[in-house]
Amino acid sequence: MGRTNDHPGEQAAEDPIRLLAIRDTPLSVDEVFRAVADAAAGGTALFVGTVRNHDGGADVDALGYSCHPTAEAEMRRVAEKVVTEYPVRALAAVHRVGDLEIGDLAVVVAVSCPHRGEAFEACRKLIDDLKHEVPIWKHQQFSDGTEEWVGA
Repeated sequence: MGRTNDHPGEQAAEDPIRLLAIRDTPLSVDEVFRAVADAAAGGTALFVGTVRNHDGGADVDALGYSCHPTAEAEMRRVAEKVVTEYPVRALAAVHRVGDLEIGDLAVVVAVSCPHRGEAFEACRKLIDDLKHEVPIWKHQQFSDGTEEWVGA
């Protein structure tokens, strides 16, 4: 007997956006993972962005993130776009602002879907669009005394 996609669990949840936040406190992978738990999800994809000690061939000594007041609203717009394109059961995204150290978590996003392929694709779209469209800026200070602003 063949499977059909008529089961409610194969469809997107009615309100899949569970957690969206921009915070000046340390982020928790566990919190984001718990936020996307869903009994109908067969796959959960999670991405964690950390502060690395180099960029573009230069050593990074310090890094800070700042955001525009509209950043959370833009994050919601990005999330809503993802949930219209994929059968998302649950979605969560948190981004850090303020001064961070090497190894700190800068962003954590997760998406759960009925199947792994769509979870991977939706999570990739979420983080890529978040990085390109949400007005969050990264200020990097390099070991050679130079600095750089990067962001949407």
